[in-house]
Amino acid sequence: MKEITFINRNKARWQSFEDNMKRNNILEADDLADQFIQLTDDLAFARTFFPRSGTIGYLNALTVKTHQQIYKNKKEKTGRFKTFWTTELPLELYHSRTPLFISIAIFMVAAIIGAVSALNDDTFIRLILGDSYVNTTLDNIESGNPMGVYGTMDQLEMFFTITFNNIRVSFIVFVFGMLTALGSGLLLVKNGIMLGAFQAFFYQKQLLSVSALAIYIHGALEIPAIVIAGGAGIVLGNSFLFPKTLPRATALGIAARRGVKIMIGLVPVFVVAGFLESFVTRFYSTIPLIINLIIIIGSLSFIVWYFFVYPKVVYERAGSKD
Repeated sequence: MKEITFINRNKARWQSFEDNMKRNNILEADDLADQFIQLTDDLAFARTFFPRSGTIGYLNALTVKTHQQIYKNKKEKTGRFKTFWTTELPLELYHSRTPLFISIAIFMVAAIIGAVSALNDDTFIRLILGDSYVNTTLDNIESGNPMGVYGTMDQLEMFFTITFNNIRVSFIVFVFGMLTALGSGLLLVKNGIMLGAFQAFFYQKQLLSVSALAIYIHGALEIPAIVIAGGAGIVLGNSFLFPKTLPRATALGIAARRGVKIMIGLVPVFVVAGFLESFVTRFYSTIPLIINLIIIIGSLSFIVWYFFVYPKVVYERAGSKD
């Protein structure tokens, strides 16, 4: 479809929406929600097929106004909670897919750098993880319990401490996007180097499989969630640097709302990861291998499906309604 055909087919409907806004006509909640869905579908279509078009800016502004009227005037539907997880968040993830993939690439490259550096410089691991942690881990290895660090705290206390810390770290990674995308990128590099160096350390001690089995019981959720938070931060930073056809403040506001939704979506992931780290990881050596693998593979499969595959399904389903 050519852009002029797309505009001619929809401009009367857009004008009607805009006129309602200007006259402050308060639509029924269902009508307003339908209007918002139609606009977001049109906006997604324009972004995909006409990425340089000025129509995107117009639709962005109209969508934002509709969104504001929804939350100003309508009572929350009982199904809103379900809609957030099944439609709203997946669509935001789909529209943020490029920053998410950039975040993954930054983290993976940093992890490789950390691993290579640790393998070629014996002092690097201490520089990254600190003498105290390295010495404690060496003592645990000597005593035959290399992952003993996970059993040093009361389980319930550990759960609240770790969950809060992971959520805090993820929001810091996100908010650093306000310093442009480089802010979130630098924190992703830091975390990636730490993970790479950590794994290289256990590889040198011939304990890579043992460490991976223990770490990824919770890390299969925790690590991707931090990387996704970095992608949300890149969304925020890019909106400030590259507002396209929108005023910079408007672009930043849209990106902030999108990023916050993604961060809200990560909170349950961190809660489950904190539970696994506190109540399951410490027993990894006594749990049957098949159970450990089911937890790890199941967690990774969920991350890939919900945060990367399902959003495309939701987007295509919404597009098919046009």
